[in-house]
Amino acid sequence: MGISIGRLYQKNKMNKKSILITGGAGFIGSHLLRFMVKKYPETQVVNLDLLTYAGDTEKLKDIEDFTNYHFIHGDIADTALVKNLFDEHEFDGVIHLAAESHVDQSIKKPLSFAQTNVMGTLNLLEIARRAWEGATEDQLFYHVSTDEVYGSLGNEGKFTETTAYDPRSPYSASKAASDHFVRAYFHTYGLPVVLSNCSNNYGPDQYPEKLIPLFIQNIIEELPLPVYGDGQNVRDWLFVEDHVEAIDLIFQKGKCGSTYNIGGNNEIKNIEIVHQLIAITDKYLGRPQGYSLKRIDHVTDRLGHDFRYAIDASKIKKELNWEPKTPFDKGLDKTIYWYLNHFNVLP
Repeated sequence: MGISIGRLYQKNKMNKKSILITGGAGFIGSHLLRFMVKKYPETQVVNLDLLTYAGDTEKLKDIEDFTNYHFIHGDIADTALVKNLFDEHEFDGVIHLAAESHVDQSIKKPLSFAQTNVMGTLNLLEIARRAWEGATEDQLFYHVSTDEVYGSLGNEGKFTETTAYDPRSPYSASKAASDHFVRAYFHTYGLPVVLSNCSNNYGPDQYPEKLIPLFIQNIIEELPLPVYGDGQNVRDWLFVEDHVEAIDLIFQKGKCGSTYNIGGNNEIKNIEIVHQLIAITDKYLGRPQGYSLKRIDHVTDRLGHDFRYAIDASKIKKELNWEPKTPFDKGLDKTIYWYLNHFNVLP
């Protein structure tokens, strides 16, 4: 194996003629699609998305008329549909982001997470394998995953690409299973693949079920701010635009069969983020300092709540010369301003 993908990487050039991006109407997917469609006008980009509650084509209004962009409403687990798309577009690349991703929802309905994240991924892999029989480095299946597959850390240490998997929620278990299938297709069939496991993403236009957009919206509307347990859980936060640039770089230059951890170098306790959200949002809204602190509501901790995630992103820096460039305070300020402008509540 050990094929080097995209050796001829150049600025604004891509060796792929047609790529499939799954989940492109979601948070990370929509940012990635806008980036790829604009950067690579000679590459046809197909967006396959089921448009579940977190998917919204409004996120893609600015590219919907581009001649190299195509939207398909459908399910990654629909074998006939996906096969027809491969036959019609002759994809030589797949960037697979489509997934059920909210931990709380996975606790309530684990079977749907298994169906989408495991069976949907397996369906894509099998169709790509058949379509790319005897694949060379002209094809690539890129699977985007999460740091949650590694489990939970104590106060010390970081996740590396060789950290043993130890998923603790139905969501992370379903992503771990899909990761294993991707690697199995590489080792068993020689399917050219790369994987990445990222830390918590944040940024503009994220569905308000995740911590940062939910709390911004609740601060605006003067609603309770529900913090799990004592709020001491630690996450590493990655600005979505930095993540998109890393995905593009891995897609172009990543080593076939390899995994790359993508982190933001921003380890922060949940309660500290809540305080920052309050301070910045209240300031923009012209409220007194600390006005929304009284809205903090410590609620019963989530089942199986992992204590700490932390990414060691030294491999991607060493091999591909990537590192996050957005400091958390600037990224958070940009994100809050976007939501306030979006909700038209700026004074």
